[in-house]
Amino acid sequence: MKANKIICGDNIQVMKTLPDESIQCCITSPPYWGLRDYGTATWDGGDADCEHLSDRSKYETGFKGSKQASNKGTGNRDIIKHDTCPKCGAKRIDNQLGLEKTPEEYVENLVKVFREVKRVLRKDGTLWLNLGDSYAGNNSRASNGGRAGYGTEREGVFNNLSGNLKPKDLVGIPWRVAFALQSDGWYLRQDIIWHKPNPMPESVTDRCTKSHEYMFLLSKSQKYYYDADVIREPLAESTLNDIRIGCKTGRPNKKAHKLVMDGTHGSGGIGDPSKTRAELINLKGRNKRSVWTVTTRPFKKAHFATFPPKLIEPCILAGCPKGGIIIDPFMGAGTVALVARENNRDFVGCELNPEYIKIANQRINNAQLSLF
Repeated sequence: MKANKIICGDNIQVMKTLPDESIQCCITSPPYWGLRDYGTATWDGGDADCEHLSDRSKYETGFKGSKQASNKGTGNRDIIKHDTCPKCGAKRIDNQLGLEKTPEEYVENLVKVFREVKRVLRKDGTLWLNLGDSYAGNNSRASNGGRAGYGTEREGVFNNLSGNLKPKDLVGIPWRVAFALQSDGWYLRQDIIWHKPNPMPESVTDRCTKSHEYMFLLSKSQKYYYDADVIREPLAESTLNDIRIGCKTGRPNKKAHKLVMDGTHGSGGIGDPSKTRAELINLKGRNKRSVWTVTTRPFKKAHFATFPPKLIEPCILAGCPKGGIIIDPFMGAGTVALVARENNRDFVGCELNPEYIKIANQRINNAQLSLF
């Protein structure tokens, strides 16, 4: 297996070429359901001069009643996305995930992808999965439903009403996927909240503005690789005072006091039940909390918003040892690959769109050149 390479193709088929238990960690953010068309469709047969090729936006992001459809000069406000062109009979071929007609179909497809991820993961491997949610109904173009909340023209109006969903229903995609993966054999270990301090403004008046997404930590086995120490948070000042003074005896804890004052944090808590709380504190820092505050960042070279490197870094540091290999089956603009290389980890990526692979490789190469 060749590491540090993004392979163009369907992710399930690409992963089938990888050996069993050859990957330490998977970090990824799949396309969100019903959000946007990533432009990977091709057409087979039909008329080469047909409108479905000259005006692809109506057919490949195609939305009923949108300005996008009505402003293209056809006057037809009822052209929606078709698997077959209604004018010439050409067949639309597209392997991208996210445009399924129902959330159930979307969840089923994701389970298939991560079933293959589980095969290539080592027994002690982990999956860090970022997913956002959406509301049922006609979502507006350039919506705030994007990963980092920056909409663009290529986002469209998807009618994602299906089954029992009613207009304005929160679909609950993240938890649907998490529970489906749990049922498929994954250990669902934690829901991490990605708090966005700079969320996209919303015009809603009957609910709160959304300022969070989920990052799920799942594992292949009950015991798995997880380095808690490398992502510890600084100790609070009150905790440091406990160490300096000694919270039980009232007497100075000379050993802990010296460690705090001179910055020599030692190897962690002592573990002796006869010791005071001050002596049991892990001097490397407190265990990382499950709410991560990370500012969203736009990325101009891709029409979609990438998740920020600061969100990925703790996953890489805690989930993969140095020299290990991380896989991202939805590589996009290459953020996981970029942060992996910056932290001395290798990567393997899958991506359907060759243009995104060019963007990702350029980002990675520029980052590596800046190190010299």
